[in-house]
Amino acid sequence: MKNRDISLSPVPAVLLAIISVQFGAAIAKTLFPTIGAAGTASMRIGISAIILLLAYRTNLKTITAKQWKLVIPYGLSLGAMNLIYYFAIERIPIGLAVTLEFVGPLILAIAGSKRLVDYCWVLLAAIGILLIAPWSSNRLDPVGIICALLAGAFWSAYIVLGGKVSKIMNDGDAVTIGMLFAALLVLPFGFLESGLNNLTPKLFGMGVALALLSSAIPFTLEMKALGKLPPRTFSILMSLEPAAASICAFIFLKESLNFNEIIAVVCVVIASAGSTLTAKK
Repeated sequence: MKNRDISLSPVPAVLLAIISVQFGAAIAKTLFPTIGAAGTASMRIGISAIILLLAYRTNLKTITAKQWKLVIPYGLSLGAMNLIYYFAIERIPIGLAVTLEFVGPLILAIAGSKRLVDYCWVLLAAIGILLIAPWSSNRLDPVGIICALLAGAFWSAYIVLGGKVSKIMNDGDAVTIGMLFAALLVLPFGFLESGLNNLTPKLFGMGVALALLSSAIPFTLEMKALGKLPPRTFSILMSLEPAAASICAFIFLKESLNFNEIIAVVCVVIASAGSTLTAKK
């Protein structure tokens, strides 16, 4: 009897990865009252690092000086991105935090372009930001908005450094070592916040689920999909993430958005997908 391939096709795999990440964010937010945003980020990244070490068995002695020079800042940007993003969703709805965070990669994607159509996408994203700016809604914390935008900036750095690292290291080793340095950056904040002192077996179990849903599962699904999907198609699918975040937050956390905020999400999703569709090959 022939073995049947029961693996997911690439498009459902990417969509499932997006849902997994956002479901993980919803779990993370439920942990904030007990162990804090920094404690939750520490647990997620620390457990993810352990899982990756066990999965890839990376030999640190084989890493060259040239690789260290790139993989260390790559890992630090990964840690900063996650920590600051958790500070953001501690203060504002997850859907809006993801929407604002997406502005970083969007600007990176069209940086240096002189084409009118790219300026149109930037303008559309800017309209989205203005719709959820502090002056347009009294319920949004300005610090949360700034943290989300800053997380987007670190996301852009992570993308640039990740592209360079991928040229000189295999994916498994790069992500494993990157996650280790991300953990080294984030763990002190978790201990300073004292949230990790409240850790119980139940909370640790939720942390393992968080690490799997937010890192291990989506990373595996995305890597499989990237081998079969054109990069442009993958990017368009990823543009759905702000909408997916808003829906998951509404279902699991009852976080509802007002009309302006929904339009802001739509603007950034369209801007992100549009910039991908019109990008030069």
